[in-house]
Order: sequence, then structure tokens, then C-alpha cells
Amino acid sequence: MKPERNIWLMYAIAFLQGMVFYGPIATLYRQSAGITIFQITGIESISLALSLLLELPWGIVSDRIGYKKSMLFCCMLFFLSKIVFWKASGFGAFLIERIMLSIVISGLSGVDTSILYLSCDKGDTQKVFGIYNNLGTAGLFFASLIYSVFIKDNYRLSGLLTVCSYGIAAIISFSLVEVKNTDIVQGKSELKEFVELLKQTFRNKSHALFLISIGLFNETHQTITVFLNQVQYLKCGLSDSAIGYVYIAVTLTGLLGVFSEKLTQRFGVIKFVSILYLSVGAACVILGATVNAWVSVASIIILRISFSLFQPLQMEIQNKQVISQNRATELSANLVVINCVGIGTNLIYGKLSEVNIAYAMWCGSFLCLIGYLFFYLCEAKGRLSVE
Repeated sequence: MKPERNIWLMYAIAFLQGMVFYGPIATLYRQSAGITIFQITGIESISLALSLLLELPWGIVSDRIGYKKSMLFCCMLFFLSKIVFWKASGFGAFLIERIMLSIVISGLSGVDTSILYLSCDKGDTQKVFGIYNNLGTAGLFFASLIYSVFIKDNYRLSGLLTVCSYGIAAIISFSLVEVKNTDIVQGKSELKEFVELLKQTFRNKSHALFLISIGLFNETHQTITVFLNQVQYLKCGLSDSAIGYVYIAVTLTGLLGVFSEKLTQRFGVIKFVSILYLSVGAACVILGATVNAWVSVASIIILRISFSLFQPLQMEIQNKQVISQNRATELSANLVVINCVGIGTNLIYGKLSEVNIAYAMWCGSFLCLIGYLFFYLCEAKGRLSVE
């Protein structure tokens, strides 16, 4: 019997951890605390590098101690990291917060999706992943609405409220039911497991291309919609209050990710993913060329919708391709490749944005094109079937 209550608990955790009240002004929050755009993206690269180092060890640990314990630890550390962010001032404090976040991200990667995957009927996985992602978006929408209507320019209050929502999520994680049989990995060498998974990930060239492709797509979305969007909005003359309301609209459109499964069935995996990559690339070109606020907002919305539609599908593809019993370990190996991509792209985006924000946007279009070419090469070798 599958522990279906895990699904509902994970939904609640996703919603609460989506409630990042400082989301609309994440870059402005950091800048007001004394760090620059390049320092922000530099911290992000350091965070990804640390996540890369921890991915496989964390995956092995999760498969040994169980997914519930891993989820519980990560939720608690997530909560503590938000306390640090709330009080942070200057480069060092934000770096510490991001180091804590790296531990959380590497610990959660593969664990949250494995809990969902093993707690539901296999025919419902993409649907469940879609709802899970959308509840995180719904939480962000609710938090953004509270920010725009009540918090406004009180940055530190937005940090405090985020601490509260993450604290509740940590409490809920205690009620999860274990779905991992830890006995199946007893007696295996952890070092051998680490080396085997690392070799397996990089030996399969077509799979590695697919993961690089995901990395280029994901990091383009992440960097532009989380950090560079606010710089673009200021360039177009929007106020802090207007940025908050725009963030609400952009967040709300992210809920369209619930249609990922239906659109995949209608267009097919290959055609659907092609549309998403090309849409993101076109949006980046427009962002680099315009100083119009409405056109900029529309382009950011395209980025957000495309990413939201792609997430459930790429999670489904990765889980379908797992061939070992230690699911979290293998999915963590995938994240090593994806994070390697992010380390480089973040530094590139940060440096270009300090010269001219348009250069960073055009770079996003170029990287999406490269990602699409890698995806096409991967698909040509038959790696993307989710049937």
C-alpha cells in the first residue's frame, strides 16, 4: 500500500516553502544590504559548486538513512538559512546563507521527487510533479501579493515572514512516512557507489547532453527571472511597488505548468520541448532589445511559463531513466552535471549584466540555442522517450 498521505504533506511543504515574501525584490534586498549584482551571481556560483560536491555523497546518504530523515534534516536547515538571510548584511553573511542553502539543495535533490514518485501510482507521476511544482508557485504568488499590498518597501519584514513559513514547513516534515527500504544498500562501499554513479553519468554521452541541455534552460530562467528581471524593470522605469505587482502576475502565470502533461500528450515530447526552448530563446532576444516595460514583462512571463511547463516533464524523464535501486543517488548524479553548467553561466550572466544588462539577455538566447542543439542531439539517439 502506497503512503498517499506523503503526497499531501509534500504539497503542503511545497506551498509553504514557496512563500518567499522577499521574492519580488530578491536582488534589491541584497543590494540594499551592500552587495552588487556580480557578487550576487558569484555567490550563486559558489553555492552551485558546493552543491555539486555534495550531490552524490548526499544521494548515497539519503539512500542509506531513508528519504524521510533526509527531508526532515533539509527542511530544518532550510528554516535556519532563512533566519540567516533575514539578518544578513554584506557579502560574508549572504555567502553563509547560500552555503547553508547548498547543503539543503543537494540534500533535497532527488529526495523530494523520489518520495512523490514512490508514494503515487506510476501513471500519475507527471500529474503529481506538476501539482507539486504549481503549489510552490501558488505559495510564491500568495507571498508576493502580501508583499505588494502590505509589506511594500519593508524588506526586512519580508525576510521575517519567510522565516515563519519555512518554520511551519519544517514542522510538517516530521509527519512524512518513509518510502525507502534502506536494507537494499547495506554492505556496499559508499566510495564505490560514488565512483560508479559518477562514471555512469559522464560515460553516457547522450544522457550527459540531455542534462547539460536542462542546465542551460534552467539557469537561463533562474538567473533572469530571479535576479536580472529587477534590473531590467528598473531600466524600463518601473517603481518598487510596480515591480511587486508585476512579480505577482509573472508568478501566477507559472501555475500554467499544470497543463504540462496534457500539452506533452498533444504535441509529443520532442515537439513540445522544442517549442519551449525556442520560446525562451526568443524572449531573451526581446529582453535584450527593448526598454519598454510591458514588452519586458511579457517576455519574462514567457520565460516563466516555459520553465513551469518544462519542469514536470524533465522530472518525469529523469525518473523514468533511473536504472538503479538507489534512486536518490542516481538523480543526484544528474544534478552534478546540471550544477556544473550553472556555475559557469551565473558568472557569465553576472559579469555581462554589470557591463550592460542587454548583453546578459542576448547571452541567454545564445545559451538556449546551444541547449536546444544538445537536446536535439540527445533526442536523435533515442534518450527522451517517456512512454
